[in-house]
Amino acid sequence: MTFLQTLSTDNQLVVDTLTQLDNTSSNIGLIDLMIKGGYMMIPLYLLFVLAVYIFVERVITLKKASKTPKGLMDQVKMMVQSGNVQQAKMICQGESTPVAQMIIKGLERIGSPLKNIEVAIENVGKIEIYKLEKNLGLLATVSGAAPMIGFLGTVAGMIRAFIGVAQEEGMVSPKLLSTGIYEAMITTATGLVVGILAYLGYNYLVSQVSKLIHNMEYSSIEFIDMLQEKK
Repeated sequence: MTFLQTLSTDNQLVVDTLTQLDNTSSNIGLIDLMIKGGYMMIPLYLLFVLAVYIFVERVITLKKASKTPKGLMDQVKMMVQSGNVQQAKMICQGESTPVAQMIIKGLERIGSPLKNIEVAIENVGKIEIYKLEKNLGLLATVSGAAPMIGFLGTVAGMIRAFIGVAQEEGMVSPKLLSTGIYEAMITTATGLVVGILAYLGYNYLVSQVSKLIHNMEYSSIEFIDMLQEKK
């Protein structure tokens, strides 16, 4: 009889605790959850801000780099074929795109062997590609580091929770344990969110850079073919 009474009391305690937690969690907002994640949330916030900055900055840069006028190559071709190379340079200098910079270098080398012109254009292309890919490696690092920092925060939080349980005398309240655990899990969730967003942003930017590189290669081939026809 005593055992049944004890069991009934324990069950009622668990139900009351879970009900209290349920009511508390319904009143917890997003900001409260972010604060309860502990000090490991600070690097996650910094990584999130860094990822957003890199993504926005790269999107703006790539959009500017892709704004090459459709008729640019046709205009350059007409000028070169008519012998007005200087005018062709002026047209390209009005555009600050990678394609325009490559064509300018090719125009400056007109009169040299085609092989030298190809090398000069290729070297400029490498520099422009480096500019396009700037900070993409850092964004990839954020996508990998954020989940690991989140897991580290969870492990640290679990350790603190169990240390608190070990220091309790008598019966341990389920609320004490569950509160410590959910606070620790917040860092994992945050780390995964930051990592996923950074990963998606990285892949999007890589695809945009690949399109630009393809356009640069096509334009350089078209320019070399034009010089071969001229000869």
